[in-house]
Amino acid sequence: MKTWCLFALCGVLAAISRGQPVAPHMKKIAISDVKATPAVVAAAAKAGCSNSLDRVVQSVDSQLIDSVHNTRKFDVIARSDLQSLLKEADFAGGSFKISGVDYLLVTTIDDFQDYQETREFKALGKSASWRVIRLAAVGKIYDASSGKLIESANFPLEIRDQTENVADAKNGDLSDALLHDITSQLTVAISNRIADVIFPARIIARMDQEVTINRGEGTGFSVGQVWAVFAQGQELVDPDTGASLGREEVQVGKVQVVRITPKTTVARVLEDTGIQNGAILRPLSK
Repeated sequence: MKTWCLFALCGVLAAISRGQPVAPHMKKIAISDVKATPAVVAAAAKAGCSNSLDRVVQSVDSQLIDSVHNTRKFDVIARSDLQSLLKEADFAGGSFKISGVDYLLVTTIDDFQDYQETREFKALGKSASWRVIRLAAVGKIYDASSGKLIESANFPLEIRDQTENVADAKNGDLSDALLHDITSQLTVAISNRIADVIFPARIIARMDQEVTINRGEGTGFSVGQVWAVFAQGQELVDPDTGASLGREEVQVGKVQVVRITPKTTVARVLEDTGIQNGAILRPLSK
């Protein structure tokens, strides 16, 4: 038995010496069921688009898990495990504590409209009809160990489709591709926001006037974008509450994205007053 354990230990050490990657420790995140507010449900029923709302909620619910997983920053807890954890959670004083999970994501649909706009062009004998979908959700990230709200953000989206000579088309008759597109945009936006709040994009390597960023495809980066680069300073603490307000950030340059790979992004340095590895990136204000 001792001999077997010795061989096993030698195998592990050999693997490490050969540079084989060791699985990193990822933060665990639980994702609650996506729900629409009662007001949104009532409005959809009145407008005759309850079916569209149901499809949106189901689509967001399933796609959100994949989008968060695809950030490669979190270990997503299975829904079945989440239900068990919630039963064992400590709910007291309006807060909660969930063991075995680092973060909890709660998403609520707080606006949904699916309607059609039509314009007649009598001189041409044609008409143009637009199906418009408006969707907004609130995403809240909680520290599961304390129940503290870390971030709350609203994600409003609008998407429309245009076709000709469909003035008589009814709501919902047009392609459901729009529903898929808008829910995809929403889930990507939410998952990227989570990753940016908990793990801001960082420079992980630099060679001459190019830097490599720890974000890849589908993480909000696109070729041509310009991002501000910040060096982090000391932690900022609220003198009244003692709560951490994050760390001081000083802008040290700007970079422009030139290419994106599945796991990383490469950018060219535009301005540099101290860009180093570990610096974080923020999108420039529009």
